[in-house]
Amino acid sequence: MRVTVIALLVSSFAFAAPRAQALLRNTEGKKVGTADFTSVDGGVHVTLKVKGFSPGPHGFHVHELGSCVGPDFISAGGHFNPDEKKHGGSNPSGAHVGDLDNLAVDVKGDGTGEFIVLRASLDSAPGGLLKKDGTSLVLHADADDLKTDPAGNSGARIACGVIRAKK
Repeated sequence: MRVTVIALLVSSFAFAAPRAQALLRNTEGKKVGTADFTSVDGGVHVTLKVKGFSPGPHGFHVHELGSCVGPDFISAGGHFNPDEKKHGGSNPSGAHVGDLDNLAVDVKGDGTGEFIVLRASLDSAPGGLLKKDGTSLVLHADADDLKTDPAGNSGARIACGVIRAKK
């Protein structure tokens, strides 16, 4: 019986789903949130928590490069789009792999949410968020209209975090 328990423990570690995390910083370099990523069937599950933003919906997306040079975060590139689609789930030609729903921020400036990045993975494959040049998660000032190319009219980039493998 003891051998069986050890075998189960070893096998659960061997098959643990890949994980990643992004520490989000605002335009002043202050840590304002975290995003935790876990592989699931069909994509990657994201749990996002942020503090210190204006109330209301904010667009956020996975961007194509693992770089977050402030204050504008342009270094993150465009949306992660290995399939060369259009922007937004409401776009009949969409969506980018990196397109996500809006994050709701409450009156205290806090936002939490859980999302799925469809067609993504936590590896270096073409849809992999841990590809050679990396990827990043970017929070925008405004709501994403979920259809307008290239970024859903979601406004300025106000926070960014590089997505990194987590052990």
